[in-house]
This record gives sequence, C-alpha cells and structure tokens, in this order.
Amino acid sequence: MSDSGTEADSRRIYSPDAEHEFPDEKLNRVLEFVEDDEEIQTYLEAQNVNAVDRMRYNDHGVKHIEIVRNRALCLYDLLKGGDVEFHAGQQGLEEEDESVVVALAATLHDVGHVVHRDEHVYYSIPLAADILDRILPEFYDVAETVRMKGEILHAILCHHTAETPLTTEAGVIRVADALDMESGRSRIPYEHGGRGINTLSSQAIKRVSLHEGDTRPVMVEIAMTNAAGVYQVDNLLKAKLRDSGLEDEIRIVAVNTNENREQLVERIEL
Repeated sequence: MSDSGTEADSRRIYSPDAEHEFPDEKLNRVLEFVEDDEEIQTYLEAQNVNAVDRMRYNDHGVKHIEIVRNRALCLYDLLKGGDVEFHAGQQGLEEEDESVVVALAATLHDVGHVVHRDEHVYYSIPLAADILDRILPEFYDVAETVRMKGEILHAILCHHTAETPLTTEAGVIRVADALDMESGRSRIPYEHGGRGINTLSSQAIKRVSLHEGDTRPVMVEIAMTNAAGVYQVDNLLKAKLRDSGLEDEIRIVAVNTNENREQLVERIEL
C-alpha cells in the first residue's frame, strides 16, 4: 500500500486527508466505479443538506465520506498487519473482499441523511441496498452479491452505537466514522453561527494521525488546542470504540498542544 504520509520512528503515518491507492485490484476497480457513478456522487452531495444546511450539524457530505473511507482502509491495513482476523471469509468470500466491504460501507453509511438526520442509519439500509444492487453484480456472481450485500449492510448499520458489530469490518466502520473529527469538519456550521458542542469541540481538534502501534496494531494520535476537544475524544470516539470489537487493538492518545500553561487538560488516553 502506498503512503503519502511521513516516516517517524520507522512507523507508517497516515495524514488526515491523504489519498492512498490500495494495492488490491478489485478494490481499486470498485472505487473507480463509485467515483464515476452519478447516482452515488449525487447522494453524497445531497445527504449534506439536511445535516448541514438545515440542522447546522457537522459535515456529512463528500469530504466526510472521503475521510472516513480513507481512515477505514488505513485501519484495515494496520489491523491486517497486526494479524487481526476479519470475517468476510465466514461467508465464503475471499480475503480481497474484506477491503471492498469496508470501502463500500464507508461510502454509503450516511446516505440516510437525505431522509433525515435523526435515525439516519435506519434509512441508510434500504437506500444503500438499492445502490449495492447496481454495484455488486458488476464484480460478483449472484451468490457472492448476496453475501457481500449482507456484510456491507451489517457494517453500515453498526456504525450507529445502538447496534453491536459482529464483524471486524463493521467495527472498522464504526471507529473510522468517529475519526473524522478535525476542525475542518465543523467549518460550515461554525461560519454560519453554529455553536453546538459538536461544532465547538471539533474546532479544537487540529490533527488526527494513524500509525502502527508499539503494543497494539493501531495507534491513533490526536492533537487538540483546548479542552473542548475532550468532548470529541471522550464522548464521541470513546462511545464508538466501546463494543466495536477493536478495543484491544487500538490505542488512542489525545494531547493538548496549546502552550498556555493554564490549560485544563494536557493529555487523555483511551
């Protein structure tokens, strides 16, 4: 897997907005299909209207999807490197299908926002199912399509904390969704006067980086500039990590980089 990040202590670093071309041929063909598909791209744009324009919530559009998908695939890569088991094989699917499940679930997990922000995950399921009925037959036979569809929909459903992931693929989507937390995500609602806790807390997060951990397969490092960022880390990310199935595989450290000696929070670790 190519990496446009930097090297530090011989560990691979994944920058927040880095674009990676993953080496799997099938995955890259699926991603190319998604990029060129007008319906999918329209959904990714339209799903932001309810979330941002009407509710002044954080970004749930094209940029959010790009970041979540990239981080989900980075998590997949790092976890595979740490010999963590994935579960698509239990459906008789190939190892190369694991990353396709992750990529398509990340792409479609928020399409339900076109219906409503509230309970959007449950609207995402039927909408994503219809889209998958067009995508998957391009790459899989009938039986494989059914099994892939089930795995992807399960991962989409379980990005919602009320549902428990039964696969590592679903756990990856759950955690990756919460890893889009930098200040850029709240730019639009902030500029329009949004001052809710989600907006203010994400304004405090300046950088999220993923790399190989020393004691666990994944280390997530978060740089924040004030204590408001604790809400993103301790409330949102911690809630997503809990019951994801990846609690023992991911170490998360958040550091307050503000040089003000009166800062309330210097470091938290999950």
